[in-house]
Amino acid sequence: MIKYTTQFLLKLEEMIAESDYTLRYEKGNFKSGYCVLKDQKIMIVNKFFTTEGKINALLDIVKGITLENVKFSEKSQKLYDELTQPQQQTPA
Repeated sequence: MIKYTTQFLLKLEEMIAESDYTLRYEKGNFKSGYCVLKDQKIMIVNKFFTTEGKINALLDIVKGITLENVKFSEKSQKLYDELTQPQQQTPA
């Protein structure tokens, strides 16, 4: 369950910092609010987004790429596993 809080955003940023990608908040005209430069392994998120917008952009990025997680702490590995696991449907 995702909580759109500053603390959750900090956990995401910490996880990304432990990966092989660099996260930057920049102003820009990104159609979807973020840009991923895969050759340089840089994630750029619109710095004017709300906390919820930043979290959603980072979640979209994390679900669309594979992070090098060999340097992840136990806490970051657990978060990454939770974010990349397919969502289970509950029977109606």
